[in-house]
Amino acid sequence: MHTLLRFTFVLALWLLVSPTPRPRPEASPAAGQALHLPLIRRDSSGPMLGGCAVFPADNPWNQDISQYPLHPNSTQFIADINSQPGNTQKLHADFGANPDYGIPYVVVPGTQPYVPITFTAYGDESDPGPYPIPEDAPIEGGSGSDGDRHVLVLNSGNCTLYEMYRAFKDPDGPGWFADSGAIFDLSSNALRPEGWTSADAAGLPILPGLARYDEVAAGAIRHALRFTVWRTQYGYIHPATHAAGSTPSAPPMGLRFRLKASYDLSSYTGQARVILDALKKYGMIVADNGSSWFITGASDLRWDDEDLDQLKQVPGDQFEVVDTGPILTPP
Repeated sequence: MHTLLRFTFVLALWLLVSPTPRPRPEASPAAGQALHLPLIRRDSSGPMLGGCAVFPADNPWNQDISQYPLHPNSTQFIADINSQPGNTQKLHADFGANPDYGIPYVVVPGTQPYVPITFTAYGDESDPGPYPIPEDAPIEGGSGSDGDRHVLVLNSGNCTLYEMYRAFKDPDGPGWFADSGAIFDLSSNALRPEGWTSADAAGLPILPGLARYDEVAAGAIRHALRFTVWRTQYGYIHPATHAAGSTPSAPPMGLRFRLKASYDLSSYTGQARVILDALKKYGMIVADNGSSWFITGASDLRWDDEDLDQLKQVPGDQFEVVDTGPILTPP
């Protein structure tokens, strides 16, 4: 009996002081190799995709801005957006059931091979490859598109986002050509270098700002959305890092808008209602020059276009600009 007690005591003491095994980091991958990193904390309190938290809960994309103060130039910025000739001055879903609309993305496993990326325009502001881009990665607008041709890939093995602008598959090898590319560690709030672009004009990631069908079907979007305006000024507000305009009265990149709390949503239903609820709580961020009041979503055959058309009833002047920081100019 005394022998059994001594054994139990020794075993308990060993378990108490024995070190916890730690995952072993691997070396950086070469082209064609997969990347295996230590387990990254996955936080379920914010938006999730592919088993990864899409940025920490305190990231700007995930902040509730319903109580933020108004920007002193809110009225001016709204007026400039609404001055676009021919624009309806109302909200518009730039996505739907037609796969040619919206920006597609793909989630790949940690075993996805890495391939070389050749930058053809903004290589000096791009994160060098290799990237884990599948040969058949979906391209915005389809393989024959002459538009922005964004390619977005989330590696679920290391919770890292890889995005490309004007991407074309290399016909002679495993890699891709792209005007620019950016890599985002989804466990970090780090911004791109000041003055740098990304796959988006504002230097922002694209995927975290998309309206995704899976979120809407679950009943809530828990992050800001990406949208475009017809012109911008030569400036940006963090988390944006890049300017792509020259009109002083226009919004800077990164400017954040929210739907007014007083705007009545009782008549809106379904997918549109979920999106509008998010626009009151998390708002939307100026990410590129384009048609005014166009919000971006992920391509998905399950969108209900008639439902989304309710958004076209929302006037632009029912939005207001919130103050999230100073307007910066590129260095």
